[in-house]
Amino acid sequence: MSRKYFLLMIALLLVSQGSYGQVLRKRTTLLMGGRFDITIVTQDSLSSEKNIDEVIAEITRIENLISDWKLDSQVSEVNQNAGIRPVKVDREVFELTQRAIRFSEVTNGSFDISFAAMDKIWKFDGSMTEMPSAEAIKKSVEKVGYKNIILDSIQSTIFLKIKGMKIGFGALGEGYATDKCRDMMLKKGIAAGIINGSGDMSTWGTQPNGKAWNIGITNPFHPEKLLAVVPLKQEAVTTSGSYEKFVVFDGKRYSHIINPATGYPATGLCSVTVFGPNAETANGLSTSLMVLGKKTGLLLLHKYPDYSCIMITDDGKVVQSKNFQIKKLKTRL
Repeated sequence: MSRKYFLLMIALLLVSQGSYGQVLRKRTTLLMGGRFDITIVTQDSLSSEKNIDEVIAEITRIENLISDWKLDSQVSEVNQNAGIRPVKVDREVFELTQRAIRFSEVTNGSFDISFAAMDKIWKFDGSMTEMPSAEAIKKSVEKVGYKNIILDSIQSTIFLKIKGMKIGFGALGEGYATDKCRDMMLKKGIAAGIINGSGDMSTWGTQPNGKAWNIGITNPFHPEKLLAVVPLKQEAVTTSGSYEKFVVFDGKRYSHIINPATGYPATGLCSVTVFGPNAETANGLSTSLMVLGKKTGLLLLHKYPDYSCIMITDDGKVVQSKNFQIKKLKTRL
């Protein structure tokens, strides 16, 4: 389950000032190892810029807690002490880990934050000429397994039982960060905005002209075109996909998104977009659906009635959940 490839594009007519006297400001920056696009709507430019600064500060704070590539983060300390001792972490980090493990349980390991320990034996840069051996694939996930993550709620500690084991939040952390920043802005009474962390997107309010934010879903077979444009107000959206990162052996397409339980790449779907109230959950769902495939993935989604999805299969079939709000879509690309 390597880092996701994102297919979302914001199809917005971004106006600097609308008829409602509101001002929109947007800033792009690199945080948490990826691109963040922060859009804030307030009554004046200065206020918008100050709030963007606050959002960046909050994302940076979260990054310093959970980024496994920062050696002094709490998650890195957990990883460095795998097989040695439990590590006390902030309640925020503990509860994020707790939610991730619950998601692992409901997906039977199709989602697993301990994927960070997986050996990178699959290459998606054109250099692979044959599949790895079954033995190599099995060995690549030896240190992966959410059941070996031990949580102590009273002490607020995390312990990885196996030496060399690692956890990593990846894009799930980006979804968490976008949700946190949206909640922070709503509590301040900020009218509207979008926090977009590498495709994990939390929205609220409307554009300055009073219209909803329009989020475009890219056609994975023709990336210059949109499959659909979905209006959002206070909602989150994430996409997982593999249309640019995959390999083909014996006519079968293997995604760069790896099943952490088996070590084998996902097959069958090239794109999954999930809509719902929370980007953290939507991210976990979109990744899991890619691994589980169409049939099992839709069964999982039924357990989350506030979330809907649109899937695109490897052969171009468009599948949507019953509660997806746009009903008139092409059935095949």
